[in-house]
Amino acid sequence: MKFTINVCAAPLNSQAADSALRFCRAALAAGHQVERVFFYGAGVLNSNGLMSPPSDETNLHRQWCELAKQCQVPLIVCIAAAVRRGMLNQEEAERYDKSQHNVPAPFEVSGLGQLIDGIASSDRTITFAA
Repeated sequence: MKFTINVCAAPLNSQAADSALRFCRAALAAGHQVERVFFYGAGVLNSNGLMSPPSDETNLHRQWCELAKQCQVPLIVCIAAAVRRGMLNQEEAERYDKSQHNVPAPFEVSGLGQLIDGIASSDRTITFAA
């Protein structure tokens, strides 16, 4: 079965983002495919490469990056929601004349079309929200 995962929750406000990550791992371990993970609304904050949680807390950003690397799962960040929250990749930082960026690879900044495409090409879409 192919899944598209929609994460609409910030990493520290609820368990939703952590639950999404755990679902992805479980689905992949069971032989399913995760077509893509789309971060929308406050969920774009999961892509913040500058997050530095205490050592006794889960670093969701790092874990999402590990999932993408190990399992080739695309991590797509909604551009409108990201820019509104000051979440910029290098290209968007240059476009808006900002000296820094905080959305590193493997996160990709893109539009809602990526979510629509994921929904169309998947058997199921699951949204994790606070």
